[in-house]
Amino acid sequence: MRTLLQALQDADEAVLAAAAAAWGLKPPPTDRTQLIETLNDLMLDPDNAERMWESLSDNQRQALQTVLGGGGKIAMPLFKRLFGDIRRMGRGAIDREQPQNNADSAAEALFYRGLVAEAYTLGNNGSIAYAFVPDDLVLVLPTHKTAYDDIEAPEPVPAMAVEQITETRKADTSIVDDMTTLLAFLQLFGPPVDGDSLARDSVAALHPYLLTKGEARVAFMVTVGISAELIEVQNGRAYPRRADARQWLEASRSEQIEALVRAWLDSEIYRELWHVPGLTVERVDSYTPSAARRMMLPTLKDFAPASEWFDVDEYIYAIKSATPDFQRPNGDYDSWYIMDMGGEYVRGFESWDTVEGALIEYLITGPMHWLGLLDVAPEAARMTAYGRGVVGAAQFPRVPDAPEPVIVEDDGTLLVTRKVSRIDRFQVARFTTWETAPAPDSGDPFAYVLDMSGVRQADTQGINTGHITTFLRRMLGDDPVPEKIERVLRAYQSGDAGNVTLTPMVVLRTTSEQVLDDIVATPELRRFLGARLGPMAVAVRQNQEQALHAALLESGIDVDS
Repeated sequence: MRTLLQALQDADEAVLAAAAAAWGLKPPPTDRTQLIETLNDLMLDPDNAERMWESLSDNQRQALQTVLGGGGKIAMPLFKRLFGDIRRMGRGAIDREQPQNNADSAAEALFYRGLVAEAYTLGNNGSIAYAFVPDDLVLVLPTHKTAYDDIEAPEPVPAMAVEQITETRKADTSIVDDMTTLLAFLQLFGPPVDGDSLARDSVAALHPYLLTKGEARVAFMVTVGISAELIEVQNGRAYPRRADARQWLEASRSEQIEALVRAWLDSEIYRELWHVPGLTVERVDSYTPSAARRMMLPTLKDFAPASEWFDVDEYIYAIKSATPDFQRPNGDYDSWYIMDMGGEYVRGFESWDTVEGALIEYLITGPMHWLGLLDVAPEAARMTAYGRGVVGAAQFPRVPDAPEPVIVEDDGTLLVTRKVSRIDRFQVARFTTWETAPAPDSGDPFAYVLDMSGVRQADTQGINTGHITTFLRRMLGDDPVPEKIERVLRAYQSGDAGNVTLTPMVVLRTTSEQVLDDIVATPELRRFLGARLGPMAVAVRQNQEQALHAALLESGIDVDS
């Protein structure tokens, strides 16, 4: 309980003098302890409290009601934004200016009359200032019976008519499939990291195999994968955490989504603010990325329709009205160095729409959509079953999987639908050559080719032909392993890979043997190469020529097409 006596004891001499004058304590006791006790008794008298209430202006009364409507407490920066600044004065200035009677703002009038005091609490980002009305003073003010009823709560965001919605993008669980692809890619290549994502050439190499492409989404998957303890970084390179990644890969799809959502909500390494389109973050102090996400959950539950489309701008406005300082608990809008797309620094509360508003929109159209929580459309969004489960509006869906086997074709192609367990697709990806990912909405399976290159790749990871055969027989049941696959496995096992397969390929040629030696010795370039064909020629892995071209240019090597 925050009592008036405690507030007066914490107040400085100037505030006590102003409050004593406002409440008619003449002459005030010279002894501080006696002054505080006398003023406390005077202010807690219901008749005196009613007279003080009646002396307030409408604006001052509204300011006091706003604090009471928030449970008797409000963030000091928000209080000042709504009802004006509070000049900090010494005893001499108090005697001259008499701010209790000649206040520059409603907030200042309440402060120097002792109706509102200031205190501090410890938050995630340090000490947070707030204004409050002492609890025992609330009880004697004539507003205490209706103060909470008179304050208007933010209105729920209205549902939008279906005919207003165009160009919808339904949420899905493709992030589970793309995370599986990412983990397999990390297992095979251990690519270098750059900031909160993979190096650019590695992103380019990974892109053809993702259902949903985009550098921002890859960065999201990498950092959330690290937060979920599926990925670890060693010596600047990313790898799967074997035991944890395997446990996740073996889980059901809904369990996998839930694990990624929980990791994202708690992640402090994925910083959405750095990924908001149109903003460039130079320096931000005391930034807690998870604060914005934790704010989204209760507001979506309270303000957004459970299963209808809602207006994103209306939702953003509701947050601005109710909890504008969700990521700036000290209400500081001046110390962050952020530039807009025009290269201008944005500061002050007037920048809220540019920074906070854009961040909320990014959370909706980016992470929350990628995780399958929200369907999105231009200026609109709608919660899915997963979204309602996360915000607490319904039970989180836990749907058991009905896994399908890998389809093994006679020509050595392995077809993997999205219903195949993720652990099985991860294993397939380790001993095959990957084909480009299917279109996200086509329903087509992932395709992998079991060829000599894939078997050789498997051998480097300790996967032998016996392991591959055992896996295939589990998929095939009573059907025999196709003869073409048997030939590849026998040839590799006997050490006779043979030269009987005609395969179209792209060849990288250099003008000197030393240039090729340098390229092959560079890990960032070698990953795209196959067998060396001579002192100045090397095969390029299938579908890797564009990624290799970009990597060569990035390494400062001119390329003639």
